[in-house]
Amino acid sequence: MKKTVVVGMSGGVDSSVAALLLKQQGYNVIGLFMKNWEETADDGACTAEDDYADVRRVANLLDIPYYTVNFSKEYMDRVFTYFLNEYKAGRTPNPDVLCNREIKFGPFKDYAMGLGADFIATGHYCGVKHDGNVHYLLKAKDGNKDQTYFLNQVSQAQLSNVLFPLANLNKADVRKIAEENGLATAGKKDSTGICFIGERNFRQFLMNYIPATPGDIKTYDGRVLGKHVGLMYYTIGQRRGLDIGGQKGDDGRWFVIEKDLKNNVLYVAHGAEDKLYSDALIMNEINFMPGTPNETTFECTAKFRYRQDEQKVTVTKNADGSAYVEFFNPQRAITEGQYCVLYLNEYCLGGGVIVKAIKK
Repeated sequence: MKKTVVVGMSGGVDSSVAALLLKQQGYNVIGLFMKNWEETADDGACTAEDDYADVRRVANLLDIPYYTVNFSKEYMDRVFTYFLNEYKAGRTPNPDVLCNREIKFGPFKDYAMGLGADFIATGHYCGVKHDGNVHYLLKAKDGNKDQTYFLNQVSQAQLSNVLFPLANLNKADVRKIAEENGLATAGKKDSTGICFIGERNFRQFLMNYIPATPGDIKTYDGRVLGKHVGLMYYTIGQRRGLDIGGQKGDDGRWFVIEKDLKNNVLYVAHGAEDKLYSDALIMNEINFMPGTPNETTFECTAKFRYRQDEQKVTVTKNADGSAYVEFFNPQRAITEGQYCVLYLNEYCLGGGVIVKAIKK
């Protein structure tokens, strides 16, 4: 008897090809489109309609049933509220990580299992290895597209009964497969922006939810260079959009080095970037994969942002559940609220939220 797999179909080329491959492999495939954001574009059109139309076209071509489900309330409660609270606290959150744990591998998976699924599948570029009740998250073949960073918070229970059909494919291969099979999404550009919210003017978007509080832009010696529009709109290391042109220092462009939330001051510097570099960090809310290591201290590699090469680190577990991560080489612009994700060869070991950058 055929096994049933429910594929999370977003209307993009990756999930379309995932559904195609699974059908070719003999599964009974069902497409499920999630609507997680209630909003219309400026012209009054529903921003999810075009994506759902593409899901419909692909599903009809593949001759598979497809459904839609609305998790907007869950997304607001579990992801977006956290996102706003982190910005209010002066940190820079990564909602895509939470979206995977709280929506795609949470309510979505539960709903899929309710449809009689044996497995769920997504178009993520990553791999999974099931060894009985132990599940390992693996890096994708395409290093440029590997998305294990965004899955670092997914639990063992959530990884069970999951398939990632694109694990061994490059992006170019995926587009070629889509073209050869006449999928309507073959030439569709990759989505960017916040998970389920999409591309938009981020500053204007945040202003709809968090009142902006302007303040001074200063140097550490007290010189006022201008006004910021609100600390939440800036990140450590940022150079563009500071609007203090005409005051370029002798040593180059200004960059953000600190956000003083208490006094609502944005501190900047120019020249040598040594002020941006840290030697270690502390992270909490750690999700170890497949489980917590026995060793108190161990070496591995880590990424502190998605688009970054892995860096060699030493991790020391603390009694309070946090961890001290020491870098073999100083790292630039470690950002509170982002994730430190750990790796050992092809395995993702999980990760945690960065709460403090440390300079020795």
